[in-house]
Amino acid sequence: MDKFAAWAGYLVVLLGLPQLFDSVLAITIFNQMAIAIVFALSYNMLLGQGGMLSFGHAVYFGLGGFMAVHALIMIEFETVYFSITLIPLVGGLIGLIAAIFVGSFSTHKAGTVFAMISLGIGELVAASSLIFVSFFGGEAGVSADRTFGPPFFGVEFFQDVEIYYLSAGWVFVATVFMYLFTQTPAGRMANAVRDNPERAEFIGYSARRVRFISFCTSGFFAGVAGGLFALNYEFITEENLNAVTSGRVLLMAYIGGLGYFIGPIIGAVVLTLMNSLLSNYTELWMLYLGIMFVLTVLFLPRGFAGFIMMHQTAWLRGKLSSLFLPYLITGLPAIMFGGSILAAIEMLHHEGEPFGFLFLTLDSGNTLHWLALTAVGVASYYACRRSLGQLNAAWEEANRVGDPTKTGLG
Repeated sequence: MDKFAAWAGYLVVLLGLPQLFDSVLAITIFNQMAIAIVFALSYNMLLGQGGMLSFGHAVYFGLGGFMAVHALIMIEFETVYFSITLIPLVGGLIGLIAAIFVGSFSTHKAGTVFAMISLGIGELVAASSLIFVSFFGGEAGVSADRTFGPPFFGVEFFQDVEIYYLSAGWVFVATVFMYLFTQTPAGRMANAVRDNPERAEFIGYSARRVRFISFCTSGFFAGVAGGLFALNYEFITEENLNAVTSGRVLLMAYIGGLGYFIGPIIGAVVLTLMNSLLSNYTELWMLYLGIMFVLTVLFLPRGFAGFIMMHQTAWLRGKLSSLFLPYLITGLPAIMFGGSILAAIEMLHHEGEPFGFLFLTLDSGNTLHWLALTAVGVASYYACRRSLGQLNAAWEEANRVGDPTKTGLG
């Protein structure tokens, strides 16, 4: 019942977002989130569940997207006739075919061998996209027009909000099927092969076959994401299947939380917001994304989802509220310290030009501004360090097992 309520809530959120935020910018961001969620979840099937680190996952996303655009072109010229609602399925099938071919020789081993093969395949396909111009379109890419497709129950998909609802439907269906895959024997054995392939082989399972199934399933859903991209933007270029796109989906999955099904969803939302909103305020947003990734690796190795799940024991024991004040006391100076560091980076970037930072106007040529930033940074750093002891004590108390007041032994 709880799972049904969670899935129902997920669907309500997907369908209700355009009703709450109906601006053009909001709908654009929601479409980007939909694509990123499916793409990141497909990558989590590889690395989070199967233990296969891939540097070329964008290959299946990009090939699916290119074939989806060509399918739109064929619909436009009446070579074929079917609803554009099936375009993501076309992308998924191409992603699956590509994954079957690559997986036939790349899934024999995991670890470094698989990672290097994925990197080589990624670079090979990216280079080929500039050679085989008839299919990939060279540097300009390939474009199409989705409005030539037949109406779907009267909907002609002229507006972005109509595309969003189509994308939301595909996101929900893809999310459900990827979750169901984790509950199948193949999905559960993927975790076993990731943790101990020798034991999986000993009890009669082929580690290579399990990896191959996970790899092909992941390629299919990456292709679905590519098809959604083609529907939304109506064009695709070499950039959509190169190493940069592969690195971006890795960031989404890792920052959100590898191994947790909801983790890539969180990571996709966070990175999409950073890409769409933060990039409007600063040219250094990619630098900040890199800093966030490094901090996540150092302090939140299980990602945002892992950080949330760390509080499960405290929540079950009814002690979660006791952490609010320690988090606040530690978090405020931590935010001030981080803000002072970001302000200093922005001042170095603007080189003597006054600029707006949050609610302030800063000037790198003003010595008083540098002194104030230094004072705030040093003070907030020491305040944060002093409050860590209180936070640790509150954390241990909230997660202590065998509390007499809870067991009735006191």
